[in-house]
Parts: sequence; C-alpha cells; structure tokens
Amino acid sequence: MKQFFIKLGDHPIYKKLLKEPLTYVAGAVLLAVFQIAHFAALGSGWGVTSAFANWGTWNYKALGGDASGWVYYASEKMQKELNTSFLADGGSIRNLGIVLGAFAATLFASQFKVKKIKSLRQVVAAVLGGLLMGYGARLANGCNIGALFTAISAFSLSGWVFGAFLLVGAFLGSKLLAKYFM
Repeated sequence: MKQFFIKLGDHPIYKKLLKEPLTYVAGAVLLAVFQIAHFAALGSGWGVTSAFANWGTWNYKALGGDASGWVYYASEKMQKELNTSFLADGGSIRNLGIVLGAFAATLFASQFKVKKIKSLRQVVAAVLGGLLMGYGARLANGCNIGALFTAISAFSLSGWVFGAFLLVGAFLGSKLLAKYFM
C-alpha cells in the first residue's frame, strides 16, 4: 500500500493537479464554473458571510437571547433562516466545505505547518484584522464573494465599486500592517 502512494506522489497528473498551484486563469475559470453551477442549482448568488451572521445568532439564541425582533431578521425569509439549523443551512454547509477543502488542498500540497506565534502584536493584528473584515463584510452586505464576485457576474455596478474600494483598503491595510505590526 505504501508503494502505491509513493508511486501516486510521483505521477505527473497528481503533481499538476494537487501539488502545483493553479494559474490565475485556471482559478478564474473554476470560480466562474462554480458560480454558474451555484446559481443554476440554487437560483441565488454565491455568498459566505450571511452564514456567519446566522452562526452568531444561533449561538446567541443558545445562550438564551431572542433575535426575532432584530431588523436583520424582519423578513419572512430571514425569520425562516433564524429558525433553521446548521446542517439545514446551505451557506453553513458551503462554508464548511470551503474550510475542509482548503485544509485538504494544503495537505495534498504538503504545505501544512503549525507556526509559532511570534508576538502579542501578531495576535492583536490577526484579531483586529478579522474583526474589521467581518464588520466590513456585514456593512457591505457581503464579502468579496457576494459583494464583488457575485455582483460583477450579475453585471451590477456595485460589484465594481466594491472592487475599487477593496483595492484601496488592501493597499492601506498592507501599509498599516507593515508599519505597526511587522
């Protein structure tokens, strides 16, 4: 059995598909195919962050809170979303698939590493960056998948505006990161 995996690891197709990174064109084509398949199967654009809002609300409800009066959950569709579960929510399953797929890809490419945390500054930068990204995604009513990728594929001007400000934010964020946290 061990010999099989050694042979498999040396096979050129295995190396091309699972060891080497995709080209930008191949990645763009795959994203487009996944977007089309998602829209064809579910009749809605691809999104990520709404499921995170649901996760937070479900945890809040588990602790005894009541979110049914929140404006975010005012519509009938969102009330239904509020009363569903993790395994019945398509967004949650997709997000879980993204995390598990990224982990599997890292393992296949032999790139998984547990790194030592260098300093408290690094932790502060990661936590602050994550909170700001989550807050920004909710303000924009989507992340780079929903507010950029899905919007552009639907010929919406908002996607292009989001993309322009995404570039500005990435530029400023990288400058701040380099100045204060590196």
